[in-house]
Amino acid sequence: MTRLCFFFNAICSKVIDPLKLDELENEAAILFCQLEMYFPPLFFDIMVHHLIVHLVREIKCCGPIYLWWMYPIEQYMEILKGYTKNLHCPEVSIVERYIAEEAIEVYSEYIK
Repeated sequence: MTRLCFFFNAICSKVIDPLKLDELENEAAILFCQLEMYFPPLFFDIMVHHLIVHLVREIKCCGPIYLWWMYPIEQYMEILKGYTKNLHCPEVSIVERYIAEEAIEVYSEYIK
């Protein structure tokens, strides 16, 4: 598990050495084989396989992960979904709550 953490730290960094990508790809294959020894086959769905095996190849094609990773956007969408109070008009309630939150932030900065 520690090697897996080091692997994800290496591929999620903002500066990636292109010469080490082949080494990381080999490390991914070794990690996947080691995980198969300890976890049952049901653990390995398509997402786990994709994250471990193909992510380094995508870094070679698209660049560092932080430039195209969807996690921050999905996290913000969850925040916006939490703003929904009226299920009949969800877009309106999201906009109203977002505007109210922005106004409170502006006023609190103005009062300082």
